[in-house]
Amino acid sequence: MAGGAYRGGAVVSVLPEGLEHGGRLNQAARQWGIPRSDWLDLSTGISPYGYPVPSIPETVWQRLPEDDDGLDAVARDWLGLPAGAGCLPVAGSQAALQTLPALRLPCRVGVVAPAYAEHARAWQQGGHEVVLLTVDEVEKALTGLNVLVCVNPNNPTGALLPAATLRRWHQQLATSGGWLVVDEAFLDASMGETLATDAHLTGLVVLRSLGKFFGLAGLRAGLVIAEPALCHALQQALGPWAMSHPARYVMAQAIQDQAWQQQQRQRLREDRKRLDGLLNDAGLSPRGDSHLFAWCPGDQSQVRFEALAKQGVLVRYFAEPQALRFGLAGSEAQWDRLRSALSALA
Repeated sequence: MAGGAYRGGAVVSVLPEGLEHGGRLNQAARQWGIPRSDWLDLSTGISPYGYPVPSIPETVWQRLPEDDDGLDAVARDWLGLPAGAGCLPVAGSQAALQTLPALRLPCRVGVVAPAYAEHARAWQQGGHEVVLLTVDEVEKALTGLNVLVCVNPNNPTGALLPAATLRRWHQQLATSGGWLVVDEAFLDASMGETLATDAHLTGLVVLRSLGKFFGLAGLRAGLVIAEPALCHALQQALGPWAMSHPARYVMAQAIQDQAWQQQQRQRLREDRKRLDGLLNDAGLSPRGDSHLFAWCPGDQSQVRFEALAKQGVLVRYFAEPQALRFGLAGSEAQWDRLRSALSALA
């Protein structure tokens, strides 16, 4: 699973302890002998345009967070949640996905792959049997699963599944007490439809994140949307003050700022088109429905990854299937540098 490797329909026997993620600039600097400050990092899929964090009141720093601070109502309004859905702010979706496996007895869990590798590892470390499935294999496998995990749009491929397909999978799982876990970390930067509006239904868990679209990965802020009983169990497992007071404050400001979000969507759409143009000119074939990154499969991916790294341009390399993932540049100087690096590839 490290680097995105997977085997369709195969049971995962052992996952490596140190899964790789984007943004490992210190490691890249050591490996390639290029100072950290000289890198163009396109490896993360995080928006280069972060939400302008307002000044945080001194009292927010001085007092412990409280659950009745109004964030719940703001989040519900943002996502259009029905009254029967639970809504739990968490310290990023990572905190939730690592804790969810403890809420079920050992069972059989399918993960639609390739996918963010932490999902499979969390369920495996929780004592569950993990099966990695391609999208085409899910339908036949559902009857033998207790949980299905799907990242939508997919990370790393950016492929977007129709909401109707996900609803059908959920209905089939729910009839036997199963769960569908949908990781929507990249959904805001796509044309996809959220399943959060269905999360009052038993057996549906939706994860949201402020790290990608809002460009606030360092904030560690996210939401779990599910039936109230499951949210309560997750909250108990995470313990008190699981999300910092400053993070709750900034989240409330960001998700209420509809004007900024609209501007961000337009900017990301335009930048994704610009990225696709550069990649096509370089002989790559960009794919994916996320406006934050492009997925470029190809059997020369490792060679291209190393050639870019030697120029101080860091992208994500995936070994199986072989592919590169390119994030967005954040300035004209960075776009020019990317163009030059890709020209050198050709």
